[in-house]
Amino acid sequence: MLELIDISFKRDNKQILEKINLKLDLGKFYVITGPNGSGKSSLAKIIMGIEKPDSGKILFNKIDITNKSIDERARMGISFAFQQPINFKGLTVFDLLKIAINKDLTKDKACDILSKVGLCALNYVDREVNNSLSGGELKRIEIATVLARNPKLAIFDEPEAGIDLWSFQNLISVFKYIQNNFQGITLVISHQERILNIADQIILFNNGKIEKIGNKDNMMKLIIKKETCCKGVELCE
Repeated sequence: MLELIDISFKRDNKQILEKINLKLDLGKFYVITGPNGSGKSSLAKIIMGIEKPDSGKILFNKIDITNKSIDERARMGISFAFQQPINFKGLTVFDLLKIAINKDLTKDKACDILSKVGLCALNYVDREVNNSLSGGELKRIEIATVLARNPKLAIFDEPEAGIDLWSFQNLISVFKYIQNNFQGITLVISHQERILNIADQIILFNNGKIEKIGNKDNMMKLIIKKETCCKGVELCE
């Protein structure tokens, strides 16, 4: 279980997050959504240790990780996938998976991992992780490195960013696989309705605070209603 207690965070004297309290349970697929600038990605980075909260506490499986480093959190089973995957010149996809899993890896096992994210392993396992790969391919390879580690908590920050429609279709299939098979906690930051529809729970952020948490059916109705109101249709009171 992940528990955030009174997490607050400022940047350049601007309040980004204000007293966030949140509990996430094993085996659940959560999606955080909300307007741009509402603090979603900042919260994800604080959980991973990329950013440090100004106040509050983070408990992971009842252990206080508030002051632990990124490496320490990774060793505890927390993984993070960035909006824009990083290129690794001179490193093959197979090399990257070996680093991720941190133990001996056969090419057969690497191919099995790649197949879970919809990549034909024979075409990718020996390719260099560089600009010859599309944004969608890099995104799925990064997700493969997360799955290879079999983390207890997997965080994906706007995985749909910068990929084309075809790659997005494949991405949805990957997340459906994760939702059905992953035993840890999955936390996705996203605006995309098709990703929201996979969630067990949706967490709506607004102005650095959690506005509401609920199951996808109730939350999607609320989000659609709010979007309609923002367009000037008088359905809200």
